[in-house]
Amino acid sequence: MFLLEGCKAQSTEFEDIYPPKREFRAVWIATVDNIDWPSSKNLVPDEQRNEFSNLLDFHKRAGMNAVFVQVRAAGDAFYAKSNEPWSEWLTGQQGRRPDPMWDPMEYMIKESHRRGLEFHAWLNLNRLVHKSSTSVSSENMSRTHPDWILSYDGYKLFNFGIPAVRQFITEIAVNVAKNYDVDGIHFDDYFYPYAVAGQVINDDATFRQYGQGFSNKNDWRRNNVDLLVKQIHDALMAVNPRIKFGISPCGVWRNKGNDAEGSKTYGALASYDDLFADSRKWVREGWVDYIAPQVYFSSRFGRVPYKNLVDWWAENCYGRHFYVGLGAYRVGGKEKDTQWQNPTEIPGQVRYSRENEAEGTIFFSSRSLKNNNLGFVDSLRNDLFRYPALVPTMSWKDAIPPLTPKSLKATLLTNGLELFWEKPDPATDGETATYYVIYRFLPDEKPSAYDPRKILGMAYEGEKFVDTTVQSGKRYVYYITAVDRLHNEGRPIGPLKVQVSDQKLQRF
Repeated sequence: MFLLEGCKAQSTEFEDIYPPKREFRAVWIATVDNIDWPSSKNLVPDEQRNEFSNLLDFHKRAGMNAVFVQVRAAGDAFYAKSNEPWSEWLTGQQGRRPDPMWDPMEYMIKESHRRGLEFHAWLNLNRLVHKSSTSVSSENMSRTHPDWILSYDGYKLFNFGIPAVRQFITEIAVNVAKNYDVDGIHFDDYFYPYAVAGQVINDDATFRQYGQGFSNKNDWRRNNVDLLVKQIHDALMAVNPRIKFGISPCGVWRNKGNDAEGSKTYGALASYDDLFADSRKWVREGWVDYIAPQVYFSSRFGRVPYKNLVDWWAENCYGRHFYVGLGAYRVGGKEKDTQWQNPTEIPGQVRYSRENEAEGTIFFSSRSLKNNNLGFVDSLRNDLFRYPALVPTMSWKDAIPPLTPKSLKATLLTNGLELFWEKPDPATDGETATYYVIYRFLPDEKPSAYDPRKILGMAYEGEKFVDTTVQSGKRYVYYITAVDRLHNEGRPIGPLKVQVSDQKLQRF
């Protein structure tokens, strides 16, 4: 009998024994100012493609199962089907087309999916001109709609109080969802700007025009952001209800000193009070599918202890997924908090997130993982992420698993044993397999889908898989399951029992 995954309550008895079978493991790939990719704004398309493919290979080896790629950095686009100008960090000058012409996002999605990585389109929603911008196209919205703009600390930002602005931002998200095979739409923590001494948000006139019913401007600003988040959620649901929508807000919603329901953090910048972003409300109302607060603090930081913040979010995610945003960029850096010089800090944070009901972690950012400061990525690759993990399911989006693959067979090749099978029939929701999980057991082992150590591999392209690790004289038992786009896993086909001997394949 092949033991299938059950609901969370049923599977807890296995969680103490096995590594996690399901866990979100992701990385942010920042494009603004060429932080992560491309490494320079002067690369030709072939070099850009090669760099990105190598990045994906690296992150796959490190154990990731998703990437968040910044495809709108500052009133620009890293994709062809956009009404905003091409990014200067892609082509060297904002508005200049790639030469030769290509669509980076189409390529990035295809390459991510080939490797079994979810692709989330990360859109910065408030920025039109960045401090580090050296060119601003005549097509940039700061020039075509100067009446929509707030100038603040050297940036040009959207004025969220204007209904037409919220509609335009919604259309950006919907355009990506309609034209690209993305797994998710993702926003970061930039809503109203982080406060800078001597700077003022000049939205008095907008408040007079649109602030009816609000005596407090801060409440009005929070309402503007709420309206935007809900509007985008509703629009994405209408386009494709299976696209994931999530936000990575500032780590602290509210401090305990300002709100009895806030986290046990003290004097920290808070999204509700300082950025006018009521991040807890979005999950409570079900406007987002996941929340990924930026918990970029060490476990020994007094004002904002990592564990306190993780505990609070675990209790305030209202049934939506909670992914912990980890500050990998701080590891080994010149930080006042010397705990970041401890090579066990990030591994310890991953372990704590697992123990406290988070569905996974997201690392900022790709370059920090590539640098492998203090060897923390080695700890992921060789220990915490050594075994594969499926992306956690979202039952409110899709709870119907695919049917069982058909006609499992095997043949011996010079480089190993090839398994091949047929695609399952469509399930009741019309879906069939997106990929397959291949399990291998020894004859005396009890087959179970709970143990990721028994996952031999996953097949993302077609109905075949080559086991290159078979040994002559050994017996093996194989099972294969189908998994759909939202990672529901169906019942297995199997067992297929084979023995390899004298370059022959025998059934037993």
